[in-house]
Amino acid sequence: MVFDLKNILRILLLIPFLFSYGQKIGEIAPEKPLTIFPSNSWGVDLIFSDGGFGLGTFFRKNYSTKIDGFIDLSIAESKNEREFEYFDYFGRSIVVGKENRVFLLPINIGIHYRLFEKELSDNLRPHLILGIGPTVIISTPYKEEFFSSFKYAKSFVAAGGYIGFGADFGTSKDNLVGLSMRYYYMKFLSGEVEHLRGRFKNEIGAFYITLTIGMMY
Repeated sequence: MVFDLKNILRILLLIPFLFSYGQKIGEIAPEKPLTIFPSNSWGVDLIFSDGGFGLGTFFRKNYSTKIDGFIDLSIAESKNEREFEYFDYFGRSIVVGKENRVFLLPINIGIHYRLFEKELSDNLRPHLILGIGPTVIISTPYKEEFFSSFKYAKSFVAAGGYIGFGADFGTSKDNLVGLSMRYYYMKFLSGEVEHLRGRFKNEIGAFYITLTIGMMY
């Protein structure tokens, strides 16, 4: 499946305007108290990038109206920026010079810092995100069939984290829906991975758009 990252970005930038009705009237009407949401939330992250689709899970705990702590785990494919994919007559995907498929499995702990909690209604809750932690990186030979290639997998360990911006939507105290943009950086603690023939990397940077769906309790 191919995702147009530019179109996803355009949609993401339009979201604040779609929720512009969430801004408070200010002096015209009495200020409404902040909604108190449940302390805990759990759910899944659907991850989109130029590298394809990924999946994650998270646990988040509220410590104040501004700060949430979290731990998350995800898996997504990483691609070299020089990769060029095309399809042959039989519809098979081919990437010229590709040596290995590379998968990222980061585990991060961090904080969500809520922004503009007094200027915007609880229906739109933007926040900054910062996470740090280890990443397991797995490479499998591209010449092998996808599932059988894991017999020849190599693993690496990296340290890093991510920084991002996002928002949660709605006033439900049961369901959690959010969207965020995140930039991940991972530095190998040893070794290096070969995405393309003759091109080795000992660090990886990746940009992801993440759709969060979960429950609060």
